Amino acid sequence: QVQLVESGGGLVQAGGSLRLSCAASGSIFSINAMGWYRQAPGKQRELVAVITSGGSTNYADSVKGRFTISRDNAKNTVYLQMNSLKPEDTSVYYCNARIKSRSSPLFEYVYWGQGTQVTVSS
Repeated sequence: QVQLVESGGGLVQAGGSLRLSCAASGSIFSINAMGWYRQAPGKQRELVAVITSGGSTNYADSVKGRFTISRDNAKNTVYLQMNSLKPEDTSVYYCNARIKSRSSPLFEYVYWGQGTQVTVSS
């Protein structure tokens, strides 16, 4: 069984910073891309940032220059450093990873974390 556990959300004032973490655990064979998505009330879930196993990154235009995604492959963990936060960044943030488990190493599945709330006050 594979699971993703997020941490680091909270309440912050506009202009502040937060760092989200997401650790994958369980019977993991390999992890490909890992990423962060967010979903605000009444809106669709959207990609925030993604990082490949090799370290290549991609960001939504709305967070470029403010957010940085990184990963520690030895810890099976992905991070999202969020700086210069704006009220419009308020959302539930979800971790996502493409993982092959030890019980099924030929197949890649997409796993999601439970979500962590980020609230930015003006």
